[in-house]
Parts: sequence; C-alpha cells; structure tokens
Amino acid sequence: MIWHLLAIVTVIFWGTSFVSTKVLIGHEFSAIQIFFIRFATTYLMLLIANHKKFRSDSWKDELKFALGGFTGCTTYFWAENSALTLSPSSNVSLIVCTNPLMIMIVGGLLYKAERLNRRQILGSIITFLGAALVVLNGKFILKLSPLGDLLAFGAAISWVIYAFSTQKTREKYSTSFAIRKVFFYGVLTSLPLFILDCVGIPGSSLFETAHRIPWEAFREPVVIGNFLCLCIFSNLFGYLVWNKVMMKLGTVLASNYIFAIPLITMITAVITIREYISPMAIAGAAAIVAGMILAEYKKK
Repeated sequence: MIWHLLAIVTVIFWGTSFVSTKVLIGHEFSAIQIFFIRFATTYLMLLIANHKKFRSDSWKDELKFALGGFTGCTTYFWAENSALTLSPSSNVSLIVCTNPLMIMIVGGLLYKAERLNRRQILGSIITFLGAALVVLNGKFILKLSPLGDLLAFGAAISWVIYAFSTQKTREKYSTSFAIRKVFFYGVLTSLPLFILDCVGIPGSSLFETAHRIPWEAFREPVVIGNFLCLCIFSNLFGYLVWNKVMMKLGTVLASNYIFAIPLITMITAVITIREYISPMAIAGAAAIVAGMILAEYKKK
C-alpha cells in the first residue's frame, strides 16, 4: 500500500509541474531553459548528497544510463515542449497520455511478469478515456499538425524506452546513484539544445528565436519558488521515488498512475490560475479514479 500511496504523491507533484512551468514561461523563460535549469540544479543537489561513486561497474551499464538520460530527460521534455509550440495542447496531452498504454503493450511483450489480467486492462482503458475527457475539457476541436503531433508521439515513445531500457540496470545500484547518472546524461545531452535555444537559428521552425535567460526574474520569490518546486518535488523526489515504485509495483502497473497527471494538472490550474472546468472534465475525473481502482485493486 505504501508504494501505491507514493505513486499517487509522485503523480501529484508531476501534475502540478505543468502549472509551475506555465508560471515560469509567463516570466519570459523558454521551455528549454526551464527544463535545462531544473535538471542541472537537481543533478548538483544529487552530486552534493552522493559523490563517493562516480562510474558504473561496466561500460554497458554506463551506456544504458546515457540512454536513460537522453530518452527520459532530454528527448521527452524537448519533444513534449516543442510539440506544445506547434500543436494544440489538447493534441499533445492526448498523445502523451497514450504512454501508459504503450508501456502496457511493450511490457506484456517483453516480460511475462508485467502482463496484466483482463480486469487491469479494462481499468487502464477506462482511465485513458477519462484522461481524454479531462484533457478535452468540453472542447472537441482537434486540429492536425503533423510535426507537432509526431513530436508528441516521440515524447511518449521516449518515456517507454527510458522505463524499460534502464529497468534492470537501475536495480543493480542505489536509487540515488542511478538517478544521478540519468540526470547527468540528461544535462549533458540537453546542453546543445540549450545553446541553440539561446543563440537561435533563423528560418528554423523550432529554434528560430533566440531566448535570453531572464536572470533578473530570479529576484522574484514566485520564480524561485516554482523552480524549487520543479527541482525538489518533481525531479528529486519524483524520479527517486518513481524508480522504487516501478521496482515494487512493476513498470506497467506503476505507469497506470501516469493517467492521473491531467487530473492533477486540472485541479491545480482551477485552484491557482482559475482555469475553467467543464462537466465533461468532471466526468473524466470520475472515470480516471474508477479505472485506476479497477486496475490497481487486489482482493488479498
């Protein structure tokens, strides 16, 4: 039960991170600057706390951590944030919400222990439909944007690769060491994107405008507070705990909780920035809760 509760707490932190990102974008930070600064800061925190061991036991493990940092940090956040600039947010959210379904399919194909029974599969599908209703929030206007939608699918696939490619490797090391290595390679591989974002490439659809880092914004408590929330709760707590949750519950079953992120984001947005919530979104919220209970409940 404790690991299910920790999964819910982690998802709550991840759900509120979208609102924190929106606040920081309102203070003239670009999306790439936000995820680079948050991951670089979190890596330094982990390095201060755990710096006795620097290298993995083998180059094979080191390469798997590099793949995890590239897919679970750089590719995922860059693809998702870039997709939001090219496609409607409803498109992006719906596509990214297919992530747990992809994990369920891949996990069932790769590992017998990760296969869900019929009740759990039905619960996962109900939860996905509920997430779709929450994302749409009463608006059924879906506009196709090939590049943006493709990037959103890329984000979902990146997280699937991260979840399974480093699964066995993460279990061989302490949680803090494993996540520190993932964050190191996440910062390293996102550095070129950060530089391109600051410099800009004329004529490029993704890096056309150069974004100056608004250092003066750090004088405002709201900016510092939101960055600390992203670094401490979404990154430090989120990734460390989620690593253990996947080990204890299984990657597929744990990933079902990701469906609740749109619900958490919706509730946070209603409370903090007074966004509108429709009856359809409320029905979707009920479906998310019902589907998760159906998928996660065990009689014994």
